[in-house]
Amino acid sequence: MLSINIIKALSDNYIYLLRNESKNITTVIDPGESEPVLEYLNQKGWHLDEIINTHHHNDHIGGNYKLKEIYKSKLIAPLYDKHRIEDIDTFISDNDEIDIAGVKTKVIHTPGHTLGHICLYLEDEKCLFSGDTLFYLGCGRVFEGSMTQMWSSLLKLRSLPDDTLVYCGHEYTLSNANFSNFIDPENELLKIASQKIIEKRNQNIATIPFELGAEKNINPFLRADDKNFTNSIGLKSSIPSECFSIIRKQKDNF
Repeated sequence: MLSINIIKALSDNYIYLLRNESKNITTVIDPGESEPVLEYLNQKGWHLDEIINTHHHNDHIGGNYKLKEIYKSKLIAPLYDKHRIEDIDTFISDNDEIDIAGVKTKVIHTPGHTLGHICLYLEDEKCLFSGDTLFYLGCGRVFEGSMTQMWSSLLKLRSLPDDTLVYCGHEYTLSNANFSNFIDPENELLKIASQKIIEKRNQNIATIPFELGAEKNINPFLRADDKNFTNSIGLKSSIPSECFSIIRKQKDNF
């Protein structure tokens, strides 16, 4: 059983420090900066064995160099980003099965936010590290890929078991909830979830992780193929990727 430690970084980033006590392995996912990770490791007296990046954006890799320099950690990152992330030791690609912190992990390629973005699914731990592809009540902006790619990527994640706990890259939940309630005002499950989100944020508590099963009913970006939903918000297209594109652009301008 892994312990998953959430480290706040930069303005709204989350870094994840995974600890496998029985195997004495420590892994960090998406260290956007090194200092809070170093502080946590020093407090615990842990050595950092692995660094993993979901994609090449600096707010997810900014701490790589210093952590690698200090701990000689192995850097694991997407093959697709081999020219955009320096000093990668192990390249990972879609459907690879690797060990992270000593636990079997499936690599899921999720292009859209970036072309090389990957997510990490730890089936035995029932958790997903979604980077900037899937957020609580949201999804990543489409910077490098196409809207169709992003929709396909979200479908991959939506197909995972309902009891999967999702750990995403940012605390965007309150703004995502505002948009979700704007576009889907009659969703009672969304209203309940939003109230809990507000209570947590008022106490400066992280809203992460969130359960994927509940998310499938309240996240508008996962429901672009739900005819009842798309009809209720006045979308005429019968093509889910087109509906997704319209919703994503609405959020971009919200």
